[in-house]
Amino acid sequence: MHQRILLRARKGPFDVLTPEETFAGNWISDNTGNLVFSHAANKLLATSTAEVTSTRKLADPRDADEINERYDVFVVPLANAFRRSFINRLEPMTRLIERLKIPVVVLGVGVQTNVDGDREYLRQIDEPVSAFCRAVLDRSHSIGVRGEITESYLRTLGFSAVEQIGCPSMFLHGADFRLAKNRPELTTDDRIALTISPYVSSMAPVVRRHRERYPNLCYVPQDLRTLGTLLYGDAPEHRGKSSEMPLHASHPLFVEDKVRMFVDPWTWMSHLSGFDFNFGTRIHGTITALVSGTPGYLFAHDSRTLELARYFDIPHRIMRDVPADVDAADLYAEADYTALTGGHRARFDAITAFLAKHDLGTSFADGDSAAAFDRQVAETVFPPAVRPAAATGPDELLVRIQRLRDENRELAATVRALRAQGLRERIKQAVPDPVRRLLRR
Repeated sequence: MHQRILLRARKGPFDVLTPEETFAGNWISDNTGNLVFSHAANKLLATSTAEVTSTRKLADPRDADEINERYDVFVVPLANAFRRSFINRLEPMTRLIERLKIPVVVLGVGVQTNVDGDREYLRQIDEPVSAFCRAVLDRSHSIGVRGEITESYLRTLGFSAVEQIGCPSMFLHGADFRLAKNRPELTTDDRIALTISPYVSSMAPVVRRHRERYPNLCYVPQDLRTLGTLLYGDAPEHRGKSSEMPLHASHPLFVEDKVRMFVDPWTWMSHLSGFDFNFGTRIHGTITALVSGTPGYLFAHDSRTLELARYFDIPHRIMRDVPADVDAADLYAEADYTALTGGHRARFDAITAFLAKHDLGTSFADGDSAAAFDRQVAETVFPPAVRPAAATGPDELLVRIQRLRDENRELAATVRALRAQGLRERIKQAVPDPVRRLLRR
């Protein structure tokens, strides 16, 4: 039987968009880590009898009738969706789900609070989260959550149909997962990748120490703001400022051409596969390294990162316990991947059982389907890494400038036409925030 699956994902795994297009349209939904788990979910579901379609847009309740008609099931991979700053997106999703007549499967949602699981911090989102869960469970057997912190939270809200399944990203290669240290110890000449959450300011001395000690260090950012900085330099509100964190084009990591950002998971994984170690605060930066075969280590700074590290037995420390003089060589020596690799098959069995309960198959149990997905990835040409503008060749910079000039002309014409009609609100809708900022420069 042919199964039509609608997958919540900003873009499909084979969609090719330039870094400039990615920035202008925010095709990473603020963080490239989102693409890692949504693309892994796509591969997981890509059986020979399934047609997987990415939503490519925010949830809109007005789309319910079309979804009911065109699809058999709505699969919703989520990250830290149970957080204060996501409520403005969670509520429209809830209203959409309430109008759906097809099954809805939530794949790996997480709650976000501090590492101690502060319950009081979450009080103000209890009702919208409860409304979401009620809507889903009216159309689903259970809700798949990232780990024990989210399960505990939902149980305090009165929901018992909750299953820990981790995150699809760790199952990119199915039931088989191998990881080993390729060298007895890490030296200062080895290649080290660093992941940073720009808002975790306690990483500043860690960044400084490792830039000074490890000449082959590479910072791999994931956020939309840094993508804009790499492409176009500092935004107006950030110009003339400096920080010990790599937030500005003047930071030594930018100046020394030690920053690489990727707008697709596949090029990111290929890059990390050549490194000896990866560490930092980004959970999907760490997972991307692990599924690339590179040892990774996480600094867990909130409940969402901590529960995934615990669920998958990813080597980690809580960020507040990380000393300013921590050294990657010590982290490498400390890291033990025995539990991560040894428990992988049982965790894979858990997520596949969850999918089976919801009448969803997996590509890994469907003959050549997983391999066919990988072949299509290999045959698709994705954009290379984005480097600091100062290290980018003149031909590429000229193309970038020409693109901005063309966009500016088109947007200026649109704004003039809308103003002539007196439609100022339409102007706000027609011009994306990043482009409005460019127009103000």
